[in-house]
Amino acid sequence: MESTASFGIKTGYTIPPNPKITVSIFVILTFIFSSLFWYLISGTPALADNATRLYLYTIAVMWCPTLAAIITRLYFQRNLKGFGMAVKKPIWLLVAVLIPIGAGLLMFGSAWISAIAPFSHEGAAILLSISFIPTLTIAVGFNLFAAAGEEFGWRGFLVPELARFQSFTPLALISGGIWTVWHFPLIIFGSYHGAGSLAFSLAVFIPSVMGAGLILAWLRLMSGSVWAAVLFHGFWNYLIQQFYPALTQMTDAGEMMLGEFGWFAAAFYVVLALIFWHYRNALPKLPAEGV
Repeated sequence: MESTASFGIKTGYTIPPNPKITVSIFVILTFIFSSLFWYLISGTPALADNATRLYLYTIAVMWCPTLAAIITRLYFQRNLKGFGMAVKKPIWLLVAVLIPIGAGLLMFGSAWISAIAPFSHEGAAILLSISFIPTLTIAVGFNLFAAAGEEFGWRGFLVPELARFQSFTPLALISGGIWTVWHFPLIIFGSYHGAGSLAFSLAVFIPSVMGAGLILAWLRLMSGSVWAAVLFHGFWNYLIQQFYPALTQMTDAGEMMLGEFGWFAAAFYVVLALIFWHYRNALPKLPAEGV
């Protein structure tokens, strides 16, 4: 069966007859590979002496989806085509970068203005200086590298495979749900959670990642390129976890509001996901919809 769909799901190569099989194998392999690093992370205390080791384990687990995707592709196709590596619609790459920038400004700017978490002039003096540019470049590049480890798997492989037998709404919910559950061991057994209770971290994280999963799936299909997802994910991680927090004097109320485990991210992603979902008919027609 040959293909010509514009968003990179099919690109002229022979594809396996049953995408449900490829999706199942990919998910199983991803969780098997990740389990080793979940175990290592959960067994390593979050102390300063262990920071480098925990960082390496985290990068490794982020690349497990890509490893699983590569193995699945090679087994069924004997090649690595279909990840959406081409850049077809650059405008969506720009959108993928601007959304995290704008989200961070809205999130942290609201905290600065309301004094929930005041602006840090000391942090600004460092981050906004010319001498910080090399550090900024390296930090952004490394976050993009780490994000690529997830995105080549989740949006490079999983979303296109789901699109072969699902319309957009179930595709977005399934891919987002798998991505969300994949994070649970890091939250429950590791140190990847917010300052509040574990229940609060899960309560805000689940809608955040489900919403982000829908947006990333939309961008992947609209752009025809996995790079849109990589850029969104990498810039979000750097800006929301590192850059904007460094410009902020954190408070208890700020801890509950800001970052990946703050209530603002959950509200923001739910609203933005609904907007993207509203424009689902603007996407190229999926094979499951009759192409």
